[in-house]
Amino acid sequence: MEKKKNMGLTATHSPPSSFADGKPVIEYEFAPERFDPAAEARLRWKIDLYIIPTVALLYLFCFIDRANIGNARLAGFEKELGLKGYDYNKVLSIFYISYIIFEIPSNMACKWIGPGWFIPAISLGFGVCSICTAFVHNIGSASGVRFLLGAFEAGMLPGIAYYLSRWYRRSELAFRLSLYIVMAPLAGAFGGLLASGILKLSHFGGLQKWRMIFAIEGIITCLLSLIAFFTLTDRPATARWLTQEEKDLADARVRSERVAATEVLDKFDGPKILRGIFNPVTLSTAFIFLLDNITVQGLAFFAPTIVKSIYPKATVVSQQLHTVPPYIVGAFFTLLFPFLSWKFDRRNIFFIVSAPLMMVGYIMFLASTNASVRYGATFVIASGAFAFGALCNAQVSANVISDTARSTAIGTNVMFGNIGGLISTWSFLPFDAPNYHIGNGLNLGTSTGIFILSILLLLWMIANNKQRDKRDADVELAGLSQKQIQDLDWRHPDFRWKP
Repeated sequence: MEKKKNMGLTATHSPPSSFADGKPVIEYEFAPERFDPAAEARLRWKIDLYIIPTVALLYLFCFIDRANIGNARLAGFEKELGLKGYDYNKVLSIFYISYIIFEIPSNMACKWIGPGWFIPAISLGFGVCSICTAFVHNIGSASGVRFLLGAFEAGMLPGIAYYLSRWYRRSELAFRLSLYIVMAPLAGAFGGLLASGILKLSHFGGLQKWRMIFAIEGIITCLLSLIAFFTLTDRPATARWLTQEEKDLADARVRSERVAATEVLDKFDGPKILRGIFNPVTLSTAFIFLLDNITVQGLAFFAPTIVKSIYPKATVVSQQLHTVPPYIVGAFFTLLFPFLSWKFDRRNIFFIVSAPLMMVGYIMFLASTNASVRYGATFVIASGAFAFGALCNAQVSANVISDTARSTAIGTNVMFGNIGGLISTWSFLPFDAPNYHIGNGLNLGTSTGIFILSILLLLWMIANNKQRDKRDADVELAGLSQKQIQDLDWRHPDFRWKP
């Protein structure tokens, strides 16, 4: 065996018979403590600078293009299209139907096509859909465009999460996910500011009022997606901005945490696909994300409406601006909890910490009709709700082994989350205004459910790990081929749940 040391990385070359793409495969003797911490820090910072800004901006406008319908509603969207009763809720629901249908297929396509092409392509798609929304004239055309918007946006959140899992270690992932998921609350803040500024224009071409919001924001999205075609790269091996030593280190860092894995990017495999979807931690975490998303998406779509019920005499621009501060506070906690998760390499405990904040916020809504108390409640709710996007995706990513299982686990998590989004579109109904007892009561129930389920999930992972400690890996793996061992994924006896 010929050995080499690169930047604190020990590697061994495989036998000449092992090839990938015509080149010898490098298999590493993985021991994370052998990695040079300084070299790792330099590589991590370089990856942060080259990847995070692009995906963060794309996700910012992904969320803006989804949620700007709430701002358009204040500017006359419903009235001009003749929407009555539950029509607005129907238009919102159409988006989530396609979003849910295409969630897992989109993430599998992301792996097959490659994130460097797939993410910019779907970004261009939903940018075009946003522009098209500026030209709708009835509920039918509005619903059709929203369906297409959901189909394109379905791959965005899980696609970026899966993409980043190719670059970062388990402990690092939650914070890096938060650096783009923070764009969800910032989109609520920035979207309100942008909508206020756009509405001050007399016209944009032949468009006026709410139509300008969709057109201008869609054009910005399209421009960003075109830039992303040139700035995103699929994986470390194809990154022109990494040296060969940095590519080797990036590859080894990720593979060092994958039990029995011989390659970072494996081929599609049926058993691994199912291991990602039917992983007990994936399904439990996904249900927690479903409950959380009822709150997160409800805030995105109905925050302007809620603020209007609190400050009914304020101008439209003032109401738009009042939606901004709670999102800023939410953005702070979206970064804080995943940052602490990175430092402690723990995720589940922050589910348990975040849920009571949401519970307190909805209790405030239900217990008081005072405008100041209710407005304060939106800050408390936002501080607990938004961090789950990063934490849940990081948790399901940390609790599978193969790249294929990771893509389907993340896709499953986000699919469940958007079932919560679909429920959220019916949580604040017209007849329940202005106090929205049903919507607030529902969200109090879901946040309480998150708190209980998170505690139970943590206790189960700890108990199951103790059971795994008693298993004899050599006996269980005896007689199995390398493929059969790899297909075990989280069922491998040496695997331990990572809460």
